[in-house]
Amino acid sequence: MIHQPKSFPGRLRHRLLHIFFLTTRSVTLGVKVAVFDDDDRVFLVRHSYVPGWHFPGGGVERGETATAAVVRELKEEGNVIAEEEPQLLGLYLNKLVSPRDHVAFFMLRRFRQSELRGADSEILDTGFFARNALPQGTSRATQARLAEILDGETVEPIW
Repeated sequence: MIHQPKSFPGRLRHRLLHIFFLTTRSVTLGVKVAVFDDDDRVFLVRHSYVPGWHFPGGGVERGETATAAVVRELKEEGNVIAEEEPQLLGLYLNKLVSPRDHVAFFMLRRFRQSELRGADSEILDTGFFARNALPQGTSRATQARLAEILDGETVEPIW
């Protein structure tokens, strides 16, 4: 049980220490999701702001669960509607973004795509790809996660 000071100076000190902790030790959390269709093709996206092909995903917003972020990002990036709860596969450190950035990685197999998504200023292209026909420029992390899921490779904790 955490001791809560009862006096105003004690509560103020406790609150200031808490704020200091949050601002100096904060972490960021993003989500990525491997979506597989009935033919075991994986859904990938190509963003305008980062090179290569990646799993769909993005940041978890304040007050949002990681699962809700997956569902939101799938709709935004691919018009993909989850028909089951995405399965959490692991939590990874993403040192390429920051030494405090983490990625919650999910998998989804039951979904529908309301319509194909057209290109815009954020998403340049999307598609479902067979494992042996991934597009050129598929990111190293995407390939590593596919090897973990499909080939039983050892899970590496770094994204």
